[in-house]
Order: sequence, then C-alpha cells, then structure tokens
Amino acid sequence: MRFGVIVLPGSNCDVDCYHVVKEVLKEPVDYVWHQEDNLDRYDCIMIPGGFSYGDYLRVGAIAKFSPAVRAVEEFAARGKPVLGICNGFQILLEMGLLPGAMLHNESLEFRCEFVHLRVENNQTPFTKKYRKGQVIRVPIAHGEGNYYADEDTLARLEEGRQVVFRYSDPEGRLSPDSNPNGSVHHIAGICNEAGNILGMMPHPERCAEEILGSTDGRLVFESLRSWWEENGGVAGG
Repeated sequence: MRFGVIVLPGSNCDVDCYHVVKEVLKEPVDYVWHQEDNLDRYDCIMIPGGFSYGDYLRVGAIAKFSPAVRAVEEFAARGKPVLGICNGFQILLEMGLLPGAMLHNESLEFRCEFVHLRVENNQTPFTKKYRKGQVIRVPIAHGEGNYYADEDTLARLEEGRQVVFRYSDPEGRLSPDSNPNGSVHHIAGICNEAGNILGMMPHPERCAEEILGSTDGRLVFESLRSWWEENGGVAGG
C-alpha cells in the first residue's frame, strides 16, 4: 500500500507521518510536493499538520488552492482514503470535502497536550481496528481546533454516523473539562458520507510508538492497511 504525504510551505508534521508509515507500518511512502498534481500512484493521501502558508487569511484558506491539494478532490472521488490531521483537517474543511469550520480555541490559547478520545464509529477505513466506545490517548497541538457546524449540519453528521472521534475523559464521559478547545458536541474527528475522508485535530502519528508515551494512534494506520488488503489491494475505482 503506497502512501503519499503532501508537503506544503509551512507543513511541520510531514516527517512524522512519513516516519510512521515507513518505519512503523513498513509500507512505501513518498513526500508529495505541493506543486504535484497527479496522485494516481498512491493508495492513500495524508495531509499533515503544521501552518500551511503561515495560516494567513484563515487556516487552510490558501492551501486549498495548491495543485496537490486540489488533486485530492479527484483522488477522494474515486473512493481512495484521505487522512487530514490538524492543519490537514482544517484544509479539508476549507475545500468543502468535510462540513463545518474551525474557530479559535475557546480558551484563546494554543493547546499542546495529551487528550482522551472516544471512538464513535469503528466502521471506517481509519478505525476498523478500534472498538466502538474505546477510549484512546492522543496528543493535540493547535490554536484553532474548535470545531463548529450549524444545527442542521450537526444533525446530519450525527444521523449519518460521521462523527468518528469525540473528546472525552478517560472513562469515555463527556464533560466540559474533557473538551480541550470547546468543539461543538465534543467533536475531534469527522468523516464524509462515503467514509473515505477523515479529518481529525489530534495527532495519531505522534503516538504510534512506545517511546512517545502512547501507541493508540498506530491503529489508524493499521486500520488503513487492513481495509486496503480486504479490498484486494485496490482502493477505490
């Protein structure tokens, strides 16, 4: 399974994503420079965290015009998996590939810490190795991770089981103290209706090895490989 990690001016988690795929998952992976517009050779595309284009105008607002990012739309339309992490999630929102928007953290502070997530949907290509309701420990690092959507959009997300991860306490309970940025409905990650696009603010690539204090994020990547194998090594059409 070949992965591509898009590298934008200002990306700072591209090396982390590359390392996890190559050294932990042991799968082939390439850096994809932001001017590349052909993603055909890849089975999964990752848009990593960072501060693409300095987050000028609005997070992800400039990055969505990059040739590589624009190519993601066609890539995803073929049913291939796309994982947007942190700034990558923000970019997917700006592109309209996922609904909603990001606001500044409720505290108006940059939050960099481990948090707990409750797995709400384990039937996606990214979560099939998790148990529904499982609580995992994953780090965050963002200043604009306060997910927002209007009531109609939230209703559709909930009804369609598109909320994949929620911020929770270690027991899986939802409380104000367990929501690090004020996200509506404690949303930490969502997918599109087809389930092949996932955006999440926490960083699974930063908790895929014991030395980092948690391996809970590894299953995101192992889930993708398992899903790809179950589909006969052909992702999408």
